[in-house]
Amino acid sequence: MKRFPLTALALLCLPFTTTTLAANTPTEDQSLAQLFSRGSEYSNVKISPTGKYLSAITSADGKDVLVVLNAQNKKLINTVYFAGNEQVGDYQWASSERLVFEKVYLEGWTDVPQYYGELMAVNADGSRQTYLFGYDSSGQQTGSNIKKNTAIRATAFILDPLPDDEQYILVNALPWSESTKLDHDLLQDVYRVDLFKGTRKRITTAPIGQAQFMTDHEGEVRFVSGTDIKNNSKLFYRQGSDWVNTDKLNFGLSDLTPISFTDNKNIIFAQGREGTALSAVYRLNLETGEKTKIIQDKVVDPSGFWFNGTNKQLYAVEFENGHPSYAFVDNDDSHAKLLKSLIAALPGHQVRIVSETRDGSTFVVVAFNDRNPGDYYTFDTKKLKLAYLASTRAWLDPEKMAEVKPISFTNRDGQTIYGYLTLPNGKEAKNLPLVVNPHGGPHGVRDWWGFDPENQLLAQHGIAVLQVNFRGSGGYGDNFKELGYQKWGSDIQYDIIDATKYVIEQGFVDKDRICISGGSFGGYSALQSSILAPDLFKCAIGTAGVYDLPLWKKDSDVSESFSGRHYQTDALSNNLDLLKSMSPSYNVSKLKAKLLLIHGGDDKRVPISQLESLEKALKAHNYPYQKMVMDNEGHGFYNDNHRAEYYDQMLSFLKTNLKL
Repeated sequence: MKRFPLTALALLCLPFTTTTLAANTPTEDQSLAQLFSRGSEYSNVKISPTGKYLSAITSADGKDVLVVLNAQNKKLINTVYFAGNEQVGDYQWASSERLVFEKVYLEGWTDVPQYYGELMAVNADGSRQTYLFGYDSSGQQTGSNIKKNTAIRATAFILDPLPDDEQYILVNALPWSESTKLDHDLLQDVYRVDLFKGTRKRITTAPIGQAQFMTDHEGEVRFVSGTDIKNNSKLFYRQGSDWVNTDKLNFGLSDLTPISFTDNKNIIFAQGREGTALSAVYRLNLETGEKTKIIQDKVVDPSGFWFNGTNKQLYAVEFENGHPSYAFVDNDDSHAKLLKSLIAALPGHQVRIVSETRDGSTFVVVAFNDRNPGDYYTFDTKKLKLAYLASTRAWLDPEKMAEVKPISFTNRDGQTIYGYLTLPNGKEAKNLPLVVNPHGGPHGVRDWWGFDPENQLLAQHGIAVLQVNFRGSGGYGDNFKELGYQKWGSDIQYDIIDATKYVIEQGFVDKDRICISGGSFGGYSALQSSILAPDLFKCAIGTAGVYDLPLWKKDSDVSESFSGRHYQTDALSNNLDLLKSMSPSYNVSKLKAKLLLIHGGDDKRVPISQLESLEKALKAHNYPYQKMVMDNEGHGFYNDNHRAEYYDQMLSFLKTNLKL
């Protein structure tokens, strides 16, 4: 039987501070690596629908806990935590007094929390604890007079907390297959779940896999978007109990995704693209099939959408070509006006409204930039009063952090490529040592302007860091993304190499002190770019890298689904000779760089067999390398201590090879 002890631990969790915390200076016991490896002290800060409570995720004894505070005096009311190997995951305010949250597990075989689909509920004061949804309905409290709900073999996600409904929430659930992995190609169900009893009623089933549902102002499920097994995007709207494919409306848009309703229930805002053009925001009439383009950037796809919490309508679209910016759908919307005033009050920061009361009288706001990982505030929209709550990483002083400079250049094929250059604080931007840091993915993923702990750590040691949104990256239109298909080992890497040569030509960096380091696809790029330009990079660090493409097509969680295999075919092809030509394991004879290889022993996305394949090839050529394996880590570093070990190892390696 799974235990569900929810307890108030006032002594373990500090309430929010109301004054700015002084930045810590590193000591012998607290190295820079440790400071930058620490996760956020507070995250997911929210306000309850009536504004009575504030809540946040913080840490106690190495586990995530949920704290609830009095919004007026910031006194701790309750701390939600689990005994044993369980901890709190994501959460929502589901009513004026009640929270719903995920129950996740810290398993011995991995450091990454595992979510098995269980949802719990509790009142703000810790009363009326309920096991809402999951495979173990026996988790209901012993002796409770609440009727036990039935077990269900599915993984639940909160679809709509229905904060105006004091009794129910909507949950979308992905059924379990016989596999040990979730199969997102399966059709999801939507349930109305009683907040106190956990009893449920199925509302509808998605007509397509990879489902993303959207509800209207009344909490009715009206839309679902998804992708078929060939990764084609589809959008359906609900008429009565039936799902209707929007293809019948002939909007002529691909990647069509609903954003929000307008004040007319038959007219919506949606994101889509015409052909391979950049994605735009459209107003679509579901009765007439009429479409009107509202907003489109000249360089990038929309990166975020922001909604008025009182009416669920879209008021702003976020874009990021270099620095982030907003385009306002309705300049007269109350939230648009308030957001503009917040941006003016917090100059130099990107500002986001992350939570608000039911009546919109109080917001929770987060402000961040390239030097500041984030500060939380409350904002009284009536008095226009901004009050500081807490910093995500108060031990880091923004004044001592590095600038992240947007850059652009023309690659060898005449295309404009965008990226970012992190420049150490207090140093002249000239002849600096450089680490090139390619992002993962590669498709659909991109680098963003903001605070990056690893890059900032490198900058503290006087190292510049280059990030490149190479061909294949997301956010620059479908055509740009598809330019990277079957070009993993060539054109993508040429963009990374051309970017490196560009910052050399600009005089920012020393051509004789350059290393390349990345994770996942970035780890692949670290090796593959070093193979294509062996005299450019003095050293390479591959973390969780793909090194043997023919093997990865067979041995990875990506290859376990129809859509995953179709993606691999599109992105890589089935041509064995091409795959080998793009695989570092088959081309180690071309390497000159010093190597550091890092991998998680429990990595499912890029199994450790990838490291083993590369090691076998390196040993066959008597090529020296260093390695570091974290047995309990998966695809990246979740554990703060492990991340600190990685940072220390990386810094030691870089100092030697960059002659710092």
